[in-house]
Amino acid sequence: MKDIDIQSKYPTIRLDALPKHVAIIMDGNGRWAKKRGKPRVFGHKNGVKAVREATELAAELGIEYITLYAFSTENWQRPRFEVNMLMSLLVDTIGKEIATLNDNNIRLKAIGDIDGLPDKTREALLDGIEKTKNNSRSTLILALNYSGRWEITRAVRQIASGVLDGSLAIDQISQDTIGAHLTTQNIPDPEILIRTSGEHRISNFLLWQIAYTELFFLPIYWPEFTKQHFVEVLEDYQNRERRFGKTSEQLEG
Repeated sequence: MKDIDIQSKYPTIRLDALPKHVAIIMDGNGRWAKKRGKPRVFGHKNGVKAVREATELAAELGIEYITLYAFSTENWQRPRFEVNMLMSLLVDTIGKEIATLNDNNIRLKAIGDIDGLPDKTREALLDGIEKTKNNSRSTLILALNYSGRWEITRAVRQIASGVLDGSLAIDQISQDTIGAHLTTQNIPDPEILIRTSGEHRISNFLLWQIAYTELFFLPIYWPEFTKQHFVEVLEDYQNRERRFGKTSEQLEG
């Protein structure tokens, strides 16, 4: 009955062909605010509603993982005032959204150099992770103080340490070995990557994991993102042919 209700609500989406993991680069908060004569932080605050839209739809449809690029290692180069406001906003938002996450049975996780976050931000994040750890409907992953190159460098160091201490032989290193040392270990690679704001860049996000990911670049700013935009991406995704190096004829056979 539940699937029937969801299908009637979203008739253009095939529930048997949903991605397991959707990643999103939430871009354009500052430009959205600037167009309205507001400071950049106004855009970040209004972007929280779009986070809720994306997360709730993912849970409703049964998409297992949604990863949001919330703060990159490069973002520390932004003006100090903006960085401080972003960190403060993260603390406030996580605290306010825990009830919503629990109501929707959504678990919170994080990837990135969490130890490098300010104490209050890290504590709020770990508190949210702890208070939602038993939820099982969907998982919201925040990429905080994260970059793809940082993650790969970290993995290489860990693997090299294993070779040096004799626990790993060089000829044992495989793609699976690298995957097991990434922050996304045990999480499937995203089938979909969405970037808002009209920019056509990956911006150092999940560089290893998106080898065969379908890319969607939307000409809207992140605060404008709605469930309908998400639905349209899913419709497009379900009409694409994912060959993974094979030919169309091989897939048909």
